[in-house]
Amino acid sequence: MTRRVVLIGHPVAHSLSGAMQQAAFDAQGIDATYELWDRPPVQLGETIAQLRTDEFLGANVTIPHKERVVPMVDRLTEDAHATGAVNTITKEGKRLVGHNTDVPGFRVALDRLVGKQKMPRQAVVLGSGGGARAVVHGLITEAFQRVIVFNRHLHRAEGMVKHFGRSAAHMELRAMPWHESIIEAELAKTKVLVNATSIGLVTDESPVPAEIIPPELLVLDLIYSRTKLLRDAESAGCTVQDGELMLLHQGAAAFTLWTGQPAPIDLMQAKLAEARAGGLRSAEGEPAGPGLEGAASAAADTAG
Repeated sequence: MTRRVVLIGHPVAHSLSGAMQQAAFDAQGIDATYELWDRPPVQLGETIAQLRTDEFLGANVTIPHKERVVPMVDRLTEDAHATGAVNTITKEGKRLVGHNTDVPGFRVALDRLVGKQKMPRQAVVLGSGGGARAVVHGLITEAFQRVIVFNRHLHRAEGMVKHFGRSAAHMELRAMPWHESIIEAELAKTKVLVNATSIGLVTDESPVPAEIIPPELLVLDLIYSRTKLLRDAESAGCTVQDGELMLLHQGAAAFTLWTGQPAPIDLMQAKLAEARAGGLRSAEGEPAGPGLEGAASAAADTAG
């Protein structure tokens, strides 16, 4: 029987995960298909229930469902519990297990960004969606001492900070209002900037004005593209990186969870490059700003 893995989101038409995962299944001789399921929130419960049948190996979960799906699975892994977000589902018989492979994906990206330098201890994070939760959890477990979160809607950032209250008890984790002067002041004090919003995904704009980016920052944009933020930061003398490594390694981790086999990383990376050449982009964020919501969601793939 051909087994099925599905990406559940709304919408999912521009997913990059499909080509990457299907190529990996085929290369490893696994009789499985990777399908894109566009399901609005009202259908999420019945969709998750379908996964309990024998034909399914598991699933990826993307926007806007990563947090909604948490109470619908039977067990959460440590990273999924810590973040309050699920992006991968595996099965134990008919029981569903929620994982968050964005977390190990982010750690790979952060390590590559930092390189041979000593790991910094201060960061600014833009956004408070599922991707931002993985980033903040990763920074906490990497022993960062000060992490400031900005979101267009302050209450969402405050909610995320409250979620991490216990695990962040050893450090300063704060939400601040999205004002240019406050962001500028915090960037001057930090070493790492992570964009986990969708600003710059479908339009050539940046969440941060070029003139307030200090030199020598380490800048990671979870959008899978050379965004205006990254171009501006590079011009300012910063080290920059897009979302490719996080996307690749969260997908590789999910593949291994479903199959028990090592992921063919080089092949998956090549398939991502092909999709990128075809114009697809990915974001680990949430729609940001008036008029962006539908378009940003359509082009975002936060499963992967």
